[in-house]
Amino acid sequence: QVQLVESGGGLVQAGGSLSLSCAASGRTFSNYVTGWFRQAPGKEREFVAAINWSGSSTYYAESVKGRFTISRDNAKKMMYLTMNSLKPEDTAVYSCAIRTTSLPVNSPQGYNYWGQGTQVTVSS
Repeated sequence: QVQLVESGGGLVQAGGSLSLSCAASGRTFSNYVTGWFRQAPGKEREFVAAINWSGSSTYYAESVKGRFTISRDNAKKMMYLTMNSLKPEDTAVYSCAIRTTSLPVNSPQGYNYWGQGTQVTVSS
């Protein structure tokens, strides 16, 4: 069993930066791929970034590649998403999740544990 809690969301101007944190509790965390997803108003949930257990492999959506950085600290059971050069289209509720299946890392269906989400709003 794993519980996830996101924090760090807020309002930021376009071009600015924001860092999100995801705190995990429970035994399951270190051996799994973890990721960030987002859902904007009127749109379906989309993949943002993922990272494997050791941090040696990262995956990014094309829309955020080069701007966002995902990282994790297994000892602290924490995951982070650093967002730079934010754009209005980045506005969404961001959720962290843990993948427990062999489905593609960008598939929401492959993740079985989810946080409640944190709102990120980027103004023009």
